[in-house]
Amino acid sequence: MWKQIALYGALLAMGAIGLEWLDYRLLVRSRSTDLYILLVALAFLASGIYIGRRLLTHTSTPEPFDGNPQARESLGISPRELVVLQAVASGKSNKEIAAELSVSPNTVKTHVARLFEKLGAKRRTEAINRARQLGIIR
Repeated sequence: MWKQIALYGALLAMGAIGLEWLDYRLLVRSRSTDLYILLVALAFLASGIYIGRRLLTHTSTPEPFDGNPQARESLGISPRELVVLQAVASGKSNKEIAAELSVSPNTVKTHVARLFEKLGAKRRTEAINRARQLGIIR
């Protein structure tokens, strides 16, 4: 923080010295108003960019996603069914899920059917939307 204050002080001092030096030049004598307006505009531009970056790039750590364990428990969704639900939500087919989990496609179909039953859904999109509403998946 002190480094920033010292830097701004040095920049202001350099600006003041620069203005004093330009004050004695012919350019300043003939176009002083324009030059002062330009310097003030540049100062406002620089301070606006600095303040804007400080305000808009405020990084906050997002809350960790826990998957709403209470809802999972109340619905009776097993850990394996949760993995299948997440794979379904990512758009994978039953065959892709089966290959990923090293199980048969019929096992995946069984898990999906149980998920439909537990979530009260008839289609994959309904199950995904219901799980998102409950906070089980993102």
